Amino acid sequence: MRRIEDEQKTSGGLIIPETAKEKPQEGEVISVGAGAKDDAGARIAMDVKAGDKILFGKWSGTEIKIDGEELMIMKECDILGIMA
Repeated sequence: MRRIEDEQKTSGGLIIPETAKEKPQEGEVISVGAGAKDDAGARIAMDVKAGDKILFGKWSGTEIKIDGEELMIMKECDILGIMA
């Protein structure tokens, strides 16, 4: 999952410095796994797919860096919703 960056200015036009900004809680799904297994061993289908724009909790996921790009790995249960 890749974070979607917010605006660099407030609605009044003030520029927000990098040190004062919170990390966005929106992202784009890059890839999904096969899904978890239930107690019987059958796969549970994923509700998200690559390309979906999602909302997630502030402390969700694990941040990683691949080829210089900051990405996140998270469980589907950490996703709060899919944006329309």
